[in-house]
Amino acid sequence: MESPFKGKTGLRRVWNAFHYSLDGLRAAYRHEDAFRQEVWLALLLIPLALWLGDGAVSKGLMIGSVMLVLIVELINSAIEATVDRISLESHRLAKRAKDIGSAAVLIALLNVGVVWGLVLFG
Repeated sequence: MESPFKGKTGLRRVWNAFHYSLDGLRAAYRHEDAFRQEVWLALLLIPLALWLGDGAVSKGLMIGSVMLVLIVELINSAIEATVDRISLESHRLAKRAKDIGSAAVLIALLNVGVVWGLVLFG
């Protein structure tokens, strides 16, 4: 059985999807401390990348690495919310799912350091 929300097509679907995405960003900012901190970090680093980057490719890599952190954090938050929705009791698979999501965020943050280091000092 498909979701009852799947019936929209065309521009209406795009408009609805845009608003659902904004709702998701608001919810993540409101309820997820890590996402909020990473947004503030992005607000600092993106202008810094525009100032420090030497050319479009360098700037793009630096900004892209920061944006990737936000994307991965959103996915991690969605995984955590889904796991918590299913059950709040401690379970090894729930822990594994949350730990793997957290590891993905860590790798994205390390990627920022590597990309910025290579662009600025490489």
